Amino acid sequence: MPNIEVFIQRAILLLPPFFLAISLHESAHAYVAYRFGDPTAKNLGRITLNPLHHIDIMGLIVLLIARFGWAKPVPVNPNNLKNPRKDNIWISLAGPASNFILAIISALFFHLLAAILPPTTIGVYTLEMVRLSVILNIILMVFNMLPLPPLDGYHILEGIVPHETYLKLQQYKHIGPTILLGLILMGWVFKFSVFSIIFSPFIRILGGLLLGSSNL
Repeated sequence: MPNIEVFIQRAILLLPPFFLAISLHESAHAYVAYRFGDPTAKNLGRITLNPLHHIDIMGLIVLLIARFGWAKPVPVNPNNLKNPRKDNIWISLAGPASNFILAIISALFFHLLAAILPPTTIGVYTLEMVRLSVILNIILMVFNMLPLPPLDGYHILEGIVPHETYLKLQQYKHIGPTILLGLILMGWVFKFSVFSIIFSPFIRILGGLLLGSSNL
């Protein structure tokens, strides 16, 4: 099969679950921030499942190449929060938690559809799309929990460490995106993905529990 056909097939299967995953993820951030007193993201229309409000072009390109990606971050104004560091823990947790919930829901749909869908081309593609939704949401959950800026895991870490450690973390905040980009490029150039090493046990264990090991 020509590479262009493989690319198109991957896009057809990955884009719908990816758009749903990032839309729910970012909407969860925006909604929880609003509940904690910050309407910034809400006023920008980020509490929506419309993916056009959340898509990051580079994250989309990486998804189609490496099977994981990211969306535009939801802006949070700490001046609107009563306890910025502590409140931001819950705001940050909301995104990965939404992916975990969506992975479970997708798994339930997978088992339901596996029992009722006929083995037609549309049936096979639909089932594979739902299966990928489970795996993709697990990957997004784990990826965003990594303690590197600007990921959710880093913001959670900021909220739980002592104040002195928090101040030290701020000194390295600007290099986080560079580290992430470097790790991604290393996977492309050297065919050695640190992220695959991190994701694999979660996909094997959690994905196996949700889908069954034979469906991974």
